[in-house]
Amino acid sequence: MKRRSRILVVDDNADLLANLQEILEDEGYEVLPACTAQEAIERAQGGFEVGIVDLRLPDESGTSLATRLRAAAPEGEIVLLTGFASLETAIAAVRAGAFAYLVKPCSTPELLLTVEQALLRVRLHSEKRDLARRTQVAEKLAAVGTMTAGLSHEIRNPLNAAALQLVVLERGIRRLQGELQSTLLAPLGLVRDEIKRLEHLLEDFLQFARPREMTGRPVALAEPIEAVLGLLTADAERRQIVLERGLEPGLLVSGDSERLRQVLMNLALNALEATPGGGRMRVSAHAEGDEVVLWVDDSGPGILQEVRGRIFEPFFTTKPSGSGLGLPIVHAIITQHGGTIAAERSPLGGARFEIRLPSLRRIP
Repeated sequence: MKRRSRILVVDDNADLLANLQEILEDEGYEVLPACTAQEAIERAQGGFEVGIVDLRLPDESGTSLATRLRAAAPEGEIVLLTGFASLETAIAAVRAGAFAYLVKPCSTPELLLTVEQALLRVRLHSEKRDLARRTQVAEKLAAVGTMTAGLSHEIRNPLNAAALQLVVLERGIRRLQGELQSTLLAPLGLVRDEIKRLEHLLEDFLQFARPREMTGRPVALAEPIEAVLGLLTADAERRQIVLERGLEPGLLVSGDSERLRQVLMNLALNALEATPGGGRMRVSAHAEGDEVVLWVDDSGPGILQEVRGRIFEPFFTTKPSGSGLGLPIVHAIITQHGGTIAAERSPLGGARFEIRLPSLRRIP
């Protein structure tokens, strides 16, 4: 399910803290209560959208805590609470980077209005960052398209010629006898694998720069999922990784089965590579309203918060030999299907990729 907005509330007055928590939870917010600055910092590690912080706390001033909270959650906003409104407290709030400050006891409408305004500002900042990121991706896409048009022909012809000559050479070597044949065939196999890798890289460039149009057809989601998991079972066993399923029956989406299979294969392979021996990788899907939600989870190290927002950018990669096009292609395919994809922390401890696709009627 989509996560509710998280509100961090920090006040050493237990009665007031409980009152604020009840008011905010009645409005559907997820409340993180804290009585001290230290407890607030611990609660903030999971992230929050709005922090409501008392100016006077037993172990630290509210302004000092606000500065630390903004460092812990740069995308959140801080609202300071004070029982003594003055010019000094207003200046302190501004210096701490607070969105607003409220005078205790504040009315419920005033509290809720301030929280809503702070959340609106959080969303506007998020949309601005997303727009800047999409602009950057569009610029890179244009560069890829221009480059691909010139390079695809120049690269494919030498690759085809090299592959053909490699076949001729292999036939000649296989006519040889004894140890000499096996000695020459080993490096030949390495060259063949490298040529295939270059061909796959070129295909990635072509697919990403010039995606073909898609005609949507009803797809039973279980089919591409089971096909991918079936292909990866032997690899998972070799790595001593447990493959798990959690598929709700009858899920139906509109799209291209082959491309959805490509998405699942990419995400599942990434999950297997990230998961250590003895770990787990799980693919699950369920209906949620008018959407189908698909999760790919692993028990690996996860994705660092500082790079999570960039993993769908073209050419960005954390792998030593990666092209940086695998996840952008996945993102492009899901977007073509009218869906969304996001990366977050998995309940298994590693990474979770969440895909949301428009749902068709259920299969009987």
